[in-house]
Amino acid sequence: MSNQVLLWGLLIVPLLTLFFIPREDIKRFMPVALLAIVTSILVVQVGETLQWWHFKEAAYPLRDPSYLYSLNPIATILIFRFTYGRFWLFLAVDAVSNYIFSYLFIDYYLGIRDILQYLKLGPFHALLLTTVTGVLLYWYQMWQEGIFIRTEKTSVSSNLQPAATKLLDQEGDNNSEH
Repeated sequence: MSNQVLLWGLLIVPLLTLFFIPREDIKRFMPVALLAIVTSILVVQVGETLQWWHFKEAAYPLRDPSYLYSLNPIATILIFRFTYGRFWLFLAVDAVSNYIFSYLFIDYYLGIRDILQYLKLGPFHALLLTTVTGVLLYWYQMWQEGIFIRTEKTSVSSNLQPAATKLLDQEGDNNSEH
């Protein structure tokens, strides 16, 4: 299997799992998944600029690793779906998944395929970076949950409707003043 097929598979296959995740969970955890994409792209860009690592190949025409756009947010949604609300469980699952990601996936698998090369930092440093990022994502989700709860409490139910929904009078005009 060529590296391009592998990289495109890492982009497409995780997206197919969205069909098996309840819509409510996707809606609830999508903001934190999007933040996971942004923070991961920043970490990858900083790491390449500071020559901590170098990605030799990406799914054409992308410049960043393709797993950032699908595997990363889907894994974030799944981890939060099953562990959110229990911080220590989240931390344990996140640490194990980060270990698998940093050592087995990045260092071993992508390293053997010559897609990634660690330069100044190694997989342990990547493990620390991803774990710190995971804790920041957890705090962000707690903040998000607080916003939604407060909005629900302070929302006022009104019977206001936009002008387009007003009924027309018999002459076809909604302005009763002539």
